[in-house]
Amino acid sequence: MVRDADKIFEVEQEWKSIRVNTIKIDREKLYERLCRNFEIREIPWYENGFFVKEGEISKTVEYYLGYYHIQEASSMLPPLAMQLEKNDNVLDLCAAPGSKTTQMAMMMENNGLIIANDVNIKRIRALAHNIQKSGVINCIITNYNGIHFWRTGYKANKILLDVPCTASGKIIKNKKIAEKWNFNRVIRMSKLQKKLIESAYKCLMEDGIIVYSTCSLEPEENEEVIDFAIRKFGMEAEEIKFKGIKTRKGIRRWNGKDYEGAEKAVRIWPQDNLTEGFFICRLRKC
Repeated sequence: MVRDADKIFEVEQEWKSIRVNTIKIDREKLYERLCRNFEIREIPWYENGFFVKEGEISKTVEYYLGYYHIQEASSMLPPLAMQLEKNDNVLDLCAAPGSKTTQMAMMMENNGLIIANDVNIKRIRALAHNIQKSGVINCIITNYNGIHFWRTGYKANKILLDVPCTASGKIIKNKKIAEKWNFNRVIRMSKLQKKLIESAYKCLMEDGIIVYSTCSLEPEENEEVIDFAIRKFGMEAEEIKFKGIKTRKGIRRWNGKDYEGAEKAVRIWPQDNLTEGFFICRLRKC
């Protein structure tokens, strides 16, 4: 039960958010350049993120040069939960349009390897564009159905599984999402997400980690999928801590079901930080 659930429908988002691309420019230098034309403040939970209040942030020279990427502030969190190192072998199973892919490449300082996969060829065009514009050179783009990606035999030590979802957490930006909400779609998405996490598990090296994330609020798309992975594959949920942002634990019991691992998952509610809603959980292959 979410006691302040009504606030989800009331809050508005005033600030846009961008992520500095340190592959191309120093954080302080970009800050100085943008401050000339925009009102800017730091994102408390990520040193390379800025909130921008007004103006056409998508029509600047710096944007076209790839000095920053327009990215929802809460979506910068899943890569932070990856515990990335320079020489990691990473699979981004549902990568397009590449916001988190390029963030991970930046965090790895263009070292190691990222396989950036997506099933949708149209979205892959956006992925390729963002990778190129960001100056990323440690990525290989693939076009597979993520459900069957394990058949390639590829093994990664870290996997980002930012799955397709109903995106109900975006309600802070678009209130019409509530009007179009459909529980049958939630169930369909949950089934797809379970197939994707099974594929990810098969692609994961021993002792490797999967970071699972959605921008949905429904437990069926979040805690239920984590519970599935723990019960079926014996995966272990790990505690995640973010500084500078209000988080809540996952929902332990919902609609008569008890969910394993929920207490170690992280929920970002729109009303808490005036961001999109997000769910994040880190799982280790035991």
